Amino acid sequence: KSEWCECPPPTRLAIHSAKTYGGRVVAVGTTTTRTLESYSRQGWPEEPIRTDLFLKPGDEFQVVDSLITNFHLPKSTLLMMISAFMGNELRIRSYQEAVAQRYRFYSYGDAMLIL
Repeated sequence: KSEWCECPPPTRLAIHSAKTYGGRVVAVGTTTTRTLESYSRQGWPEEPIRTDLFLKPGDEFQVVDSLITNFHLPKSTLLMMISAFMGNELRIRSYQEAVAQRYRFYSYGDAMLIL
């Protein structure tokens, strides 16, 4: 299903500057990641856009360099996105450690920074 998203002009400018001068783009959350990657794939339009982007292993991330996100539930599209971003092997090891350390999962659980 598609949804509306928006990337305001100051955000687009900051991203362009970061990418131009060798900086990093750190997304806070999977919705932000999906929005930025959707805007990039649609040529950075000035207006809000609709997106049905589904990021899965094998997909290339064009904008986001690092990501802060929750520990997602099994068999979810968000877990697929995380696997695409960090690689499946590292995702498995990270989640095994999270379970061993009794981290909390899902929306009100613990978070991780993926570099």
